[in-house]
Amino acid sequence: MALAEKAYEPKGKEVKPKKERKINVFALLLGVLVVATLLTYVLPAGDYARVEVDGRTEIDPDTFTSAENTPVSPFGMVKALHTGMVEAANIIFFVLIIGGFFGVLTATGTINLLITTLAKRLASREKLLIPVMMLFFAVGGSLMGMAEETLAYIPLLIPLALALGFDVLTGTAIVILGAAAGFTTAVMNPFTVGVAQGIAELPMFSGMGYRLVLFVIVYAVSVIFVYRHAMKVKKDPSKGFFGKYTKEEADVLLHSKERLQTKHKLILGAFLLNYVVLAFGVIKFQWYITEIAALFVVLTIVIGIIGRLSADQMAKSFVEGSSLLIGGALIIGVSRATLVVLNEGHIIDPMLFGVSDTLKNIPAFWSVIGMYNFQALIHFILASGSGHAMLTMPIMTPLADLLDITRQTAVLSFSFADGIGNIIFPTAGTLMAGLAIAGIPWTKWAKWVLPLVFIQYLIGLAAVVIAHLIDYGPF
Repeated sequence: MALAEKAYEPKGKEVKPKKERKINVFALLLGVLVVATLLTYVLPAGDYARVEVDGRTEIDPDTFTSAENTPVSPFGMVKALHTGMVEAANIIFFVLIIGGFFGVLTATGTINLLITTLAKRLASREKLLIPVMMLFFAVGGSLMGMAEETLAYIPLLIPLALALGFDVLTGTAIVILGAAAGFTTAVMNPFTVGVAQGIAELPMFSGMGYRLVLFVIVYAVSVIFVYRHAMKVKKDPSKGFFGKYTKEEADVLLHSKERLQTKHKLILGAFLLNYVVLAFGVIKFQWYITEIAALFVVLTIVIGIIGRLSADQMAKSFVEGSSLLIGGALIIGVSRATLVVLNEGHIIDPMLFGVSDTLKNIPAFWSVIGMYNFQALIHFILASGSGHAMLTMPIMTPLADLLDITRQTAVLSFSFADGIGNIIFPTAGTLMAGLAIAGIPWTKWAKWVLPLVFIQYLIGLAAVVIAHLIDYGPF
């Protein structure tokens, strides 16, 4: 135990962390926009005929015709920014409404108290801490797209992990890997699957049964990975990473006298009921973004009233919550601008024709694998889930049609590649912010988490291949 106590103490002089080179996502997207504009001068133009099939738009694969080049001017490129935001307005405002809901939910104090209550009750049941807390964050990631919102809980979970004989990596991983397990499988994640299915003209949150199975698998693998590490550290603290934290900091969390009140329990009940109604509406009445957004507006008002927030407090909290997602909402619009330029230059269809013509003699099995890896590569460059969907799905959807791959499989390829990248790529802002809070160098984290990334990559690869083989749909 002496060794364990010693391990919690910071060692030596404080070392200044190396300055991380940040990649500005807007600068990156503007660079993509410029490249797309230049391509309208270089690539040949052409078009496929579009036909309506069961209420959705599909390409007629036998109708490709070349056309005269229509290069986009520099001023046209700038105009595309506004046009892209207008075209993506339904998704942008949907994101802002969800952000406002989070703001009001946070203002009621329900989530903070729930975390604190769970932590205190599990403090004496160390073997339950990891699976239960990771399940909480996984459900949040899968149902609500919780990502940045989870960062506030890293300083709570680290001291608790230390108090139970674990290390900083364990406390951080419970939050980051827990949320990522849900975000990756995205049973009803509005920011990834919701956006991608909207672009692919799929019924909102369709195919959730298969994703629920994948959720259980990815969650279980993540829990086992973190649990094994935690037990190794408990047995031999020299194998852990403790950084700047001390064991005594857990006292603040464990001796807090705050607890869930009746109003908080009612809010949690309303929250769960909301998802029951949402699932019923989506399945029974084919609700789409507008109806789902309206449901969250109603829920926001309900939890505000239950939480005894005044109208002024509700409005301010809603605006504050929405403001946190302004950056993500703008990324969606700027990503859409690239599609506007490609469409105005009439070069998307020639690219689709070239790729599909090259791949038509290759088994679709390999095309699915290529699609999955392509999405992983794009996510390294563009780590915003909704922005990633907006940039790639307008191209991946018709390509999937041409290659006889279901659109639902194309969405799954995006979702898995997006989620897995969030736990290792240094371009993932949420990950880097979480590591900064925990004081964990990215290189240390990457080396530690790499085996899990590889396992999840293989699970994703198997998932998309199986999805193709079973014609994962509805289409």
